[in-house]
This record gives sequence, C-alpha cells and structure tokens, in this order.
Amino acid sequence: MKNKEITIYDIAKALDISPATVSRGLRDHPAISRKTKKRIADIAKAMGYRSNTFASSLRLKRTNTIGVIVHRLDSYFVATVLAGMEKVASEAGYNLIISQSLESTAKEIANANTMFNSRVDGVMASLAYDTEDISHFEVFIEKKIPLLFFDRVYKHKDCPNVVIDNFKAAYQITSHLIEQGCKKIVHVTGNLNRNVYSERFNGYKKALLDNGLKYTDDLLIINYMDEHIGPNVDAAKQILAIKPMPDGAFITNDAFAAYCMRQLKLAGINIPKDIAIAGFNNDPISGLVDPNLTTINYPSYEMGEVAARTLINHLREVTDMMLTESIVLKSEMIIRESSLKRGL
Repeated sequence: MKNKEITIYDIAKALDISPATVSRGLRDHPAISRKTKKRIADIAKAMGYRSNTFASSLRLKRTNTIGVIVHRLDSYFVATVLAGMEKVASEAGYNLIISQSLESTAKEIANANTMFNSRVDGVMASLAYDTEDISHFEVFIEKKIPLLFFDRVYKHKDCPNVVIDNFKAAYQITSHLIEQGCKKIVHVTGNLNRNVYSERFNGYKKALLDNGLKYTDDLLIINYMDEHIGPNVDAAKQILAIKPMPDGAFITNDAFAAYCMRQLKLAGINIPKDIAIAGFNNDPISGLVDPNLTTINYPSYEMGEVAARTLINHLREVTDMMLTESIVLKSEMIIRESSLKRGL
C-alpha cells in the first residue's frame, strides 16, 4: 500500500465523503467548511497524498525532474555544487527544481512538501542550519522516491550521502597551524548539530590532543557563520577578548574568515605574525584577501556532479544507490600567507 499513489478517491473512502468534496477541500473551496477542510488535509498528509499539478490525461509515471534543496543560493559553494548538478542533469535529460531553506527548518519543510507535490522523481538535499530530524522527508522514503543528502547530511539507511572527510581535513589544517608554532588555537564554527561542523570540531580537537596542546571551552566560538548578517564582528571581538589572545585560528568558512581577518586588522592585529588564520572551502575570496588565506579545497563542482550522477543512475536502474552509505570525495589543503608564521 505504501508504494501505491494515493488519490482523492482513497481519501474520500477513508473519510466517507464524496470525491468531489475532497477535491474542493484540497483546493480550499469556500463551499467546504473549515472543519472538513482540516479533516481532508490531515488525512491527505497522513496517507501521503500528492496534489496533481498536471492534467490527468497527461499523468506520467516520471516527470524527469529532480528536486534540490539547499541552505543558501548566495553561497559560492552552493552555486558551484548546483553548476555540477545542472551539467549532469541536463546531459541526462533531467530538469532541476531548486529551492533554498534560508537556514530555516520551517522553510525546508515547506520546500520538501513542494517537491513532493511537484512529483519530482528524486531529491538531493543539503540540510538547514537548525534541522534536527528528517521527518519531513520520510514521505519520500516511504514512497520509494530516491533521496540523497550532500555536504550537510543526515545518516539514514535509505539515504546515501555525498561528503568529504571533514574530520581529516580539519585535523590536517589544525596540524599545519601547530607546525607553524601556534600553541593556542581558537576554533570558530557553526551549529555542532550539523555534521560538517561537528566533524571539523572533532578533527581540530584531535590534532590538539595528538600534539600535546590543551583544549579549553573558551577556544570554541560558535557562530551563525553568515557573513551577510554581521555577527562576524562579534566573533572577532570574542577572539580579541581571549587572554592571552590566541596565536592561531581555524575558521570553518572562508568568507567568514575573511570578515574576521578584516576586523582583527582594524584592531591592529598582524596576520600571521600575531595570529595565524586558516579557513575552509577555497572560495574565491580566499585568494583575494590580504594576506591570502590558507584553506581546504572543497571539491564542490565534483560533489554536484557525483550527487546528480548517483541519483540519475539509480533512477535509470543502472546502479542501486541504496547499496552505498557514503561517497567520500577527496579534499586538499592549500597553504597561503595567512598561516605562515615560519614559512613553508
């Protein structure tokens, strides 16, 4: 029953009302009472009904559309991932329906519902900042509509992930700062409920431990990681307030690191002499700031290509993506002047 497409007739039968009433209720017709509309909406959601946006005579098993849900469209990383996805999808004859959660779980839920009702053949999603569970995606899993997570992922046996080894990358870049003579390294990151931030935090802590350096809670600054809304200034102030001031900083976002660097320089701090700084992602800004920013090259375009190819090959029954739990892409450290206290 779970794989059967639910119709208005199924809803009508469950509620013991006419299909016409169900149809009007779903279309918010004024002739249907608010109470009845709520009953119809509740049972439709519970049964996994998808409103048909196509004429019934044109109803197809496949729409050749794939839904993509991202956290922000104005991110260089996301834009590059989407470019990779679009290339693969276009070559395979698929169209992408793209939406952004704007880092809001509520908006992500609305996006997922829209994708479901648009009858997409599959979904690729990178989770919002504060998403704690994926109950709003369960309907895709129940209906066997392929769901794949990338970058910001949720571990689920029926949803493959496309990621990099964030732990390893963070360990590598923190170790580099230590090799440059840093003894007190602050870590500026985002919500530790998100895999990307928790794994980088754990890699950072392990590098400190392995090199005999002590981690203390005042060295962790959790921020929204959005250069558009200004808290980057607060992060820089928090760094300056730590006494004695850290001599190294690992900031898990290049754009955010660049804004922090600006504020620190305005406060008279010399980079890297006073504090060596490293970022993450290899955004274009990392090569424009002065000094140029040490970072991790995140293969975003490749991530988009791999995610799209994995999903489309599954839809075409070329491969079974459910046999893969995670696809881990290779990243690499790029050393630039911002971290070079001792030189190369």
